[in-house]
Amino acid sequence: MHDRSRPRAAILIEKLDSQIIARQVAAALAEDLGSGDVTAALVPASQQVRAQILAREPAVLCGIDWADATFKQLDAAIRLEWMVRDGDRLAADMPVVRLSGPARPILTGERTALNFLQTLSGTATAAARYVEAVAGTGCRILDTRKTLPGLRLAQKYATRCGGAQNHRLGLYDMVLIKENHIIAAGSIGGAVATARRMSPGLPVEVEVETLAEFDQAREAGADIILLDELSLDDMREAVKRNRARGPKAKLEASGSINMSTVRDVALTGVDFISIGGITKHVQAVDLSMRLEFMP
Repeated sequence: MHDRSRPRAAILIEKLDSQIIARQVAAALAEDLGSGDVTAALVPASQQVRAQILAREPAVLCGIDWADATFKQLDAAIRLEWMVRDGDRLAADMPVVRLSGPARPILTGERTALNFLQTLSGTATAAARYVEAVAGTGCRILDTRKTLPGLRLAQKYATRCGGAQNHRLGLYDMVLIKENHIIAAGSIGGAVATARRMSPGLPVEVEVETLAEFDQAREAGADIILLDELSLDDMREAVKRNRARGPKAKLEASGSINMSTVRDVALTGVDFISIGGITKHVQAVDLSMRLEFMP
């Protein structure tokens, strides 16, 4: 029998495997380098430099391991001294890391390292803003699968740095039954029953668009019910019905939720709010590197 005592609507990525990061960095460097950095070649091979990366705006930092791997793959002699850690708050004009070593590989790695830092910090910063917006409500913010291709795990790690939680990683670790699945299966009950039979042990979540569909998902025994585009009143009613009818499902809200509406949604009593924009509409944080040539 399926155990509904611990439905999982969120998982946690605390740290990525170094080999995953190394592959992502190697791909990014290969894309940028091609046959070689013809501009860095203008600098004498023996030239040494010091540099630092500065934050130009308030943000939440993420991406240290990616930046480290970028410079280390180019030249193991480059030294990095970080003044902050992933998840730390940055202020404008705050030093983030100091570098020293051969000028050529530092110049070559600048853009790739900044691309990772700016994108992942942007993701972490967006997550933090949503988390702050629902503080005190008991509701938790989730990310989604709407991530940059090839950087899903990196962005999901970044949402954790911002204080949010991870929804499913992919199509393999949770059953999420949406409108088209229900149409193909014939009914919500039929889709849930098939999911239990074919994927025993995996959490089963059902997306609903009406209270009638919510009742069907509850009756079918869904672990998690995703309230998609429901009004605030309907969300409150779903929470009320959920609490009144035996073992409770976890409730997740989604659809057209933004910074101006997220707290009102959280106050309806739902357990989770998933925000695709945290990873899909990411705005890079403004970071820059400044060099100091050494005699």
